[in-house]
Order: sequence, then structure tokens, then C-alpha cells
Amino acid sequence: MRISILAVGQDKVAPETTLCDEYLRRVQRQGRAIGVTAIRTENFAESRRNTNTGRKSQEAERLMAAVQTGSRIIVLSERGKQQTSEDFAAFLRRSLDDGTSEASFLIGGPDGHDRALEDRADLLLSLGKMTWPHRLARVMLAEQIYRAVTILTNHPYHRP
Repeated sequence: MRISILAVGQDKVAPETTLCDEYLRRVQRQGRAIGVTAIRTENFAESRRNTNTGRKSQEAERLMAAVQTGSRIIVLSERGKQQTSEDFAAFLRRSLDDGTSEASFLIGGPDGHDRALEDRADLLLSLGKMTWPHRLARVMLAEQIYRAVTILTNHPYHRP
């Protein structure tokens, strides 16, 4: 299964970028043992439309255009479900076992996600009740994907 992190907003070179890249390298290396074949990230410019609704709609179109056919869609949203790391690992395990070709994680822009995009999601996932800057959300997501991989491979990184 491939993993994609698709995000609205430019990811500038910063300490957060370095940390995110390190977690994704770990996923690439450790994930092979459970069937994670590739991981990719792609960034999309914020919409310049005049209205909140217009911006969210255009950003949703950009994100969905990058989602591969057959991909499981996971939308990060403050309205999403909060999960434990073990629950998240179980979700990834089910995706692998179901033969899912790709899991696409979508991170929205400053206005959030279009409601129609959230309705198309296989999972609405929340990183907590607080709002996080987009660069930190990426790091947190990358770390949780890595943690899930270590749970599934019985690596000692995760100690409950």
C-alpha cells in the first residue's frame, strides 16, 4: 500500500519540515515489512478565491485531483474522530488487509475542508480538539503513521 500526504499550503524549509521528512524516511524503511511500498507528499497552493466557501471548494478540487483511484481517503478535520495510536494502527492494518492500494491523508488550508470533501472521506481524523498550524499537523501525522507502523511490526518505539 502506498501512503500519500496531500496538503494545502507551501511547506517551507524549516525545522518542522526536517522532522517530518525524518519520520517519513522511517516509515519508508520500517513499513516495507508490513506492505507499505511508498510514501509521498504533495503540496498545493492556497486558493485565492474571494469567499471561504469558494476557497474550500477549489482546494478540495486540487486535493481530490491528486488522489489515486482506489485510494482510501482520510481527511484531517477538527470534526473528525480522535483515535488512540493503537486504534490508528488497527485502521492501517485493516487497510493493508483489505488490499487498499493507497491511503491518502488530506490536510486542508486555513479555512478547513469543503463539507463535500469531508462527506467523501473514508475516515475523518482529528489530531485533537485544538487547531494546529499546518506544518505541525504534518509532523504529528507523520509521527503517528510511523508509530502505527512500529506498532504493527512490534518495534519497541511505541511503549504503551
